[in-house]
Amino acid sequence: MFNCICKYTASLLLLVLSATAHSEDSVVNTMNPYDMVEAVANNTFARFHQDIDIIKANPDHLKLIVSDELMPYIDYKYASYKVMGTHLKATTKEQRQRFVIAFQGYLVSTYAQAFTEYTDQKVRFSPGKDFTGEKMVDVNVELIEAGRPAIKLMFKVRRLKDGSWKAFDLVAEGVSLLASKSSEISNLIRQKGIESVILELEQRNKGHVSQKSNGVKL
Repeated sequence: MFNCICKYTASLLLLVLSATAHSEDSVVNTMNPYDMVEAVANNTFARFHQDIDIIKANPDHLKLIVSDELMPYIDYKYASYKVMGTHLKATTKEQRQRFVIAFQGYLVSTYAQAFTEYTDQKVRFSPGKDFTGEKMVDVNVELIEAGRPAIKLMFKVRRLKDGSWKAFDLVAEGVSLLASKSSEISNLIRQKGIESVILELEQRNKGHVSQKSNGVKL
């Protein structure tokens, strides 16, 4: 039932992360949303290339990379609650906790699989803007591939109570990843109930990453 957060959109996210990858880790400045996105990009793909032999032997290692390098900077709890939508109020505290964990695992599995689609596209980040006093900002990006029109992407990032920032949505060519999953999962909760949806997410998360012969360029 759950295909991917949209295989296309997840792949775009990881292509963006590949844009500024360097051989050395970058310090992640979570107090600046623009700096944060680029630093996370550096570190995620630096780790990817560092561990490439491990990945060849065990593609599920991609889940560890995503968990270590990407997920700390994604506000998956906020995204989980947005996905549940109006059904949130009807859930128990225990159900909410389980859904958040299941949805986090869903994100990890989806992005790990998207790594196998990695090719050598280039990415252009728009210059940062003054975010003083802002609670949410958009980090605009263009995905560039020779012979094709640039793909416009936008990371939506929110300020937390401690002043730090985390990403919670990716908009690709005007289509919000979060909005599309909110519609899908909200419908499933209405049809099957929250327990069934949690179990379905948990089951999907047990799947393995399949390394594709035409996927990652090593």
